[in-house]
Amino acid sequence: MTTTRFAPSPTGYLHIGNLRTALFNWLIAKKAGGTFILRLDDTDPVRSTEAYADAIMEDLEWLGLTWDRVERQSKRLDRYAEAAEKMRAEGRLYEAFETPSELDLKRKKQLNMGRPPVYDRAALSLSEADRDRLRAERGAGHWRFKLDQERIEWNDGILGDISIDAASVSDPVLIRGDGQVLYTLASVVDDTEMGVTDVVRGSDHVTNTATQIQIMKALGHDHPSFAHHSLLTGPQGEALSKRLGTLSLRDFREAGIERLAILSLMARLGSSDPVELRGSLAEIADGFEVSRFGSAPTKFDSEDLKPLTARVLASKPFEHVATDIRVLGVPDEIARDFWDVVRENIETRGDMVRWWAIFHDGVEPIVEQEDRMFWQQALEMLPAHPYGPETWSNWTKAVGQATGRKGKSLFMPLRLAVTGQARGPDMSLVMPLLQRPLTA
Repeated sequence: MTTTRFAPSPTGYLHIGNLRTALFNWLIAKKAGGTFILRLDDTDPVRSTEAYADAIMEDLEWLGLTWDRVERQSKRLDRYAEAAEKMRAEGRLYEAFETPSELDLKRKKQLNMGRPPVYDRAALSLSEADRDRLRAERGAGHWRFKLDQERIEWNDGILGDISIDAASVSDPVLIRGDGQVLYTLASVVDDTEMGVTDVVRGSDHVTNTATQIQIMKALGHDHPSFAHHSLLTGPQGEALSKRLGTLSLRDFREAGIERLAILSLMARLGSSDPVELRGSLAEIADGFEVSRFGSAPTKFDSEDLKPLTARVLASKPFEHVATDIRVLGVPDEIARDFWDVVRENIETRGDMVRWWAIFHDGVEPIVEQEDRMFWQQALEMLPAHPYGPETWSNWTKAVGQATGRKGKSLFMPLRLAVTGQARGPDMSLVMPLLQRPLTA
């Protein structure tokens, strides 16, 4: 059975970048009728919080990316300890004691000599007496996995054939000196024990994948299929890392962006398929193939979500927004008419606030200098409030006959004065919604 996973750290809110990873893995599992695991990488007891874990699940549920089961890495520490002990016994895990500053100095020396900044395995030459002395001086060391210095190869679902020389990679630290199990070890143990068949993640994990393949082999397991998608950039190609705080899913939700707009965009962005608005996750999954995605950095512009959201909203029945309209204070007797009028003239739900303010409170008329006398004359001919479905046609017909104006010179100044907008809904539908009489 196809089994995928999404393994966020509950140390912050979900952002648009890691949503992409979650969506790809969810689509692969659901399209195959398989299993999708939400696995919380919460082995860091300081930074991981229950509030962020709840927020992650809330965001995924809002998107419809429901999971078949939840796993917490903090509940599996015994499994990681057992795997570590197995590798120690086989000489694949060794204790090292360098401080961060010592490691940084080594890297600088190697770079100055034109060599790759790879850990020199100095810890392997320590005697037992040396290790005892260093433990007494510095406390427990960190544990590194001893890589077989050979080429690590796999066929990547997006990048194609990958070959990495393990000699060009530092032996990865799997356990910190304070005993905290790091991502690389926990991920390997979980992927193998949970039967994960497909792993899709960002291209910044390619080197991690190489080392994890060897660790899986050392633990007696085959590795799953891997695919590494491109990283998102800003619209000008700039790194998103400094902007992720403004690209969280909850920020988009609060801004009124529709979930299907986000899902439709992210399921196609960076692929050879055009972005098309879909009406459900099932439609999004139909035709999804991870192999159609490219390796080049993918530009993401949050502004692209607005026209997609507008199209989602335009297609929705009143029931989809009834609660939002009720919160605005729109009377029940005109609520459906209000939605029919504004549905094709908003980019997000938040835009309904602006339209209801226009209908409820009116606007300061916007009248060009050359239209002032025309507006005054038109007001004098305006039928009494409340206005009805025929008010606009009767009024503009009378004003046109009296002033000789027609076409744009007739309709545009009146629309601008009544709504403060140069474009918008059919004015014959707008007039009955105006809660106050028009004034100069």
